[in-house]
Amino acid sequence: MAVERTGTPDNTAVRTALWRALHLEVDAPPHVLKDEVGLRLAAPGDGWRERPDMDPRATSGFRAAIVARARFVEDLIAEQADRGVTQYVILGAGLDTFAQRRPDLAARLHVFEVDQPGTQAWKRRRLAESGHDIPDRLHLVPVDFESGESWPERLAAAGFDPGRPAVVVSTGVSMYLTEATTTATLREVAGLAPGSTLAMTFMLPAELVDEADRPGLRASAEGARASGTPFISFYAPQDMLELARGAGFKDARHISGGALAERYFADRVDGLRPSTGEDLLLATV
Repeated sequence: MAVERTGTPDNTAVRTALWRALHLEVDAPPHVLKDEVGLRLAAPGDGWRERPDMDPRATSGFRAAIVARARFVEDLIAEQADRGVTQYVILGAGLDTFAQRRPDLAARLHVFEVDQPGTQAWKRRRLAESGHDIPDRLHLVPVDFESGESWPERLAAAGFDPGRPAVVVSTGVSMYLTEATTTATLREVAGLAPGSTLAMTFMLPAELVDEADRPGLRASAEGARASGTPFISFYAPQDMLELARGAGFKDARHISGGALAERYFADRVDGLRPSTGEDLLLATV
């Protein structure tokens, strides 16, 4: 998870929430994801739309990629809930708003949001200030990753049942972690009950990114470095699959950004398409 410095979500988490809100404001319907709650939680002030990283044209690919991965996760959760899975774990939850936006689906699940203690305290406060109750089935799980605290232990203390399958999701996180830390996370998830599923995003090396998207990737990496949360890990799809299989998953699949583009953007007439650079690992225990 990105390093927490001020007891508030890191810049990346806020930017993700704002891009999701901007999708509703500047992109034509049909909208891939509808999320206005994140904007209310972030409360960025009136000038947020004029930020350089909110330029509708310059950031359209990033914005589309963010909503595509979120929609994929939401579709996965619905599919797994229909199969009887009742536990959903979000590693590095940030400003995730699933429980507030999809109460119909969240009511069928125990949702465990895992993040740094200061971020969790901030989110608890912002939910209350924006009029959102924290239902019994939503568990905000503070974990001090920097001190080596075990997130599986903290999950169990919050009511997670390791004997029952779960969906575990980690998006926009692995690029900030060492390979050793990501491998440890994979092993921990692979040790969950049979029938559990992991969806994890990972950044591609620059040579595997479409040439047109490479300047944007460089700019994103430079911005992350300047904010104190540099990208440190990139994976070719085959390398990520090997890590997952070595960690103990019985099945591991690569979901490319192009596959998400075809799934959610194929019939659009406005040209909105996700940028390349971040793909998904989908693995089952």
